[in-house]
Amino acid sequence: MARFVLRRRTILLSALAALIVAYCSLTLVTSRWLEPERFDLTADGLYTLSPGTRQIIDNVHRPLWLTLYFSQHATKDLPTLRSYEQRVAEMLQEMVARSHGRIHLQIVDPVPYSDEEASAEGNGLTAMNGGSNGERIFFGLVGATRPASSDAGPDAGADAAEDSGPKLDDRSLSMPFFDPQREPFLEYDIAKLLYQLSEPHKPRIGVMTDLPVMGDTLHGAPAWAVMQQLQQLFDVQVLDAGKLRQIDKSIQVLLLIHPKNLSTDAQYALDQYVLSGGHLAVFVDPFAESDPAPLAQDSLAGTNNHSSNLPRLFADWGVAYSPDQVVLDRARALPIELAGVNLAHPAMLGLGTQELNRDDVLTASLQRVNVSTAGHFDLLPNATTRLIPLLQSSADAEIVPTQRAIDAISNPSSLMQGYQPQNQNYVIAARLRGPFVSAFPELARRAGHVAQSPANAEVILVADTDLLTDRLWVETQNFLGQPLLNAFANNGDFINNLVDNLSGSSALLSIRGRSSSQRPFTRVEALRHAADRKFLQKEQELKNELADTKQRLSELQPAKGERDTSTSAEQKREIEQFLQRQLAISKELRDLQHQLNAEIDALGMRLKVLNIVVLPVLITILGLLYGWRRTRRNRRQRS
Repeated sequence: MARFVLRRRTILLSALAALIVAYCSLTLVTSRWLEPERFDLTADGLYTLSPGTRQIIDNVHRPLWLTLYFSQHATKDLPTLRSYEQRVAEMLQEMVARSHGRIHLQIVDPVPYSDEEASAEGNGLTAMNGGSNGERIFFGLVGATRPASSDAGPDAGADAAEDSGPKLDDRSLSMPFFDPQREPFLEYDIAKLLYQLSEPHKPRIGVMTDLPVMGDTLHGAPAWAVMQQLQQLFDVQVLDAGKLRQIDKSIQVLLLIHPKNLSTDAQYALDQYVLSGGHLAVFVDPFAESDPAPLAQDSLAGTNNHSSNLPRLFADWGVAYSPDQVVLDRARALPIELAGVNLAHPAMLGLGTQELNRDDVLTASLQRVNVSTAGHFDLLPNATTRLIPLLQSSADAEIVPTQRAIDAISNPSSLMQGYQPQNQNYVIAARLRGPFVSAFPELARRAGHVAQSPANAEVILVADTDLLTDRLWVETQNFLGQPLLNAFANNGDFINNLVDNLSGSSALLSIRGRSSSQRPFTRVEALRHAADRKFLQKEQELKNELADTKQRLSELQPAKGERDTSTSAEQKREIEQFLQRQLAISKELRDLQHQLNAEIDALGMRLKVLNIVVLPVLITILGLLYGWRRTRRNRRQRS
């Protein structure tokens, strides 16, 4: 019997050792040669890539190299930034794991006076001051289609060689600094960089307008600053509305600015462009102040020739817009100088963070967008589309006839006469989401006619064209013979974001903002708020006692010389009593603070015990119970 027990123990120990060896071997093999399974157990799925991001990564057909620059030593006293760096790195690692070796990631610490710091600066990263010992902080991402010389390993040439397809130009893009305030759009920003790197050429955009946005070569007038910026990032092509019959599918974004009296052929071309998946941004205006045509009033139509509209398409899309109405907003009126007098212009609006959609990638990081004599959008009662505001007025706004705003050009203060706010936020710019149907059903028999758009189709609508003009957002200065643009508003950033967003793939457009990874300790915050209320109560009590004592002292002021001694003694007793009470209240405040800290420490200790002791013990007990029940069941079966 003893020999049987010894033999059984030997078999069990041998089996246990074999299991340990097999487990270690399997772990080594799967981590080295197989893609490991990854589980996202966060409440909001922070590390689960959206379908749009996965599609973009799967469509990367050339090797890409990403370098994350983060100043480790300079941020040792900035735990919030270090925590966000871990969030960024984990997001990048998740994308790298998805790419099956197509995307390579390197994390670099650009210490001062190093080659890495020079590389960070050379790649356009922005350094932030305030690091340890006065060091600068780098926290940005550089993406390239070829590795840097220092990063090229033995497999770099093989990776490039295995990339079958046409020869593509080398490209390098950067994200200058990861702003923690922009964390909801972290996935979108990185996915956009990957998409731009994988595209071989600049996106092609079209511009169709009668406004002089591209300048005047005859008179030497330069292009508007917003168009100069677009030309640096995109291949810009100007389209002639009078000759337009069809819009080339190679145009990824079409900017339709100030459409007036478009022909049926041009409107049909726009209709089919949107239904075929094209990305359209429409800028209309009740009164375009930059319209070069002499101002005239159409008495029959009740409109002016500086207004623009797209009535047939708007009606088909379910959009309500009137060129006969201008939005006034005295709460957001811009200050102007007219005839040497400073005044606020209620038709020229400075829309701030409260009027910008903080949940949309177009406007989330903007601070102010200026507009002038702008209109507004709404949905028709029978609309099947959705209107998502990007820019809107404050609730202290009202609508006035366009002609009244025109008549007040020389006297903007007259617009304040009889001002009646209507307690409504008027939508000045918005995303319009479909699907859309054709506004030309009578042309359904034409070859190639498209009757309905994809489900994810959308159009950007802006009820102002003046926001594109230089005067509302930028000043041009001469620096060493070169024009230098000094922006005082974010109008240019808004247009860049708009075109940048629309020029991406449909997968990029589908990526929405997500919640922040910073999850507050609600129980601790509740304790702090309760303690704050107690502190405020004690502080108010101290102030009340102080006021009462001062009042008492004023009543005890000596009136006659013979009462000085007794009065002074009474004053001393009063002051002594107040000082004692003040010390007592101060002690109560300290005790309250100690009690708060003790409660927080006790909560932390309970959480540690729960995570470190209780849960493992419970799991162990459950495992032992399961083993005991299984052993007991086996014994019953043998017996």
